[in-house]
Amino acid sequence: MSDSKLPSGIDRVVGQRIRWRRKELNLTQEKLGDLLGLTFQQVQKYEKGINRVSAGRLYEMSTAMGIPITYFFDGAEAYLEHEALQVAEDGDGVHAPVMTSEVLDLIAAFQKIEDVSLRKSLLATVQAAACAFDDKQAED
Repeated sequence: MSDSKLPSGIDRVVGQRIRWRRKELNLTQEKLGDLLGLTFQQVQKYEKGINRVSAGRLYEMSTAMGIPITYFFDGAEAYLEHEALQVAEDGDGVHAPVMTSEVLDLIAAFQKIEDVSLRKSLLATVQAAACAFDDKQAED
């Protein structure tokens, strides 16, 4: 298999977005698989970025999940930049952000907040807390 057929960073981003949307809709991998005519194992491989999702399958997923196809690429630039920086800094591989169920719950809850100013305020609070944590670690 050539390198161009192997999953890449963008495949991992798309997989994460599939997982996030599936969780937002409270679907199991099996239920999403049923909607798409896939096994839950195939859904699992897409979500983990092990298998690439074809353009046609991505279109079917966007239709089944009620979202525009661009949803799957939201955040891709930041993720790929982060990935490139990690490779440059470490030289020993990529360290993707860990998407625990807690992180996914936070994202899902945040996306439900319709008040833009409230979302911005919450984001600023979380960013300030993260900065304070970074500053404290730098002191230690």
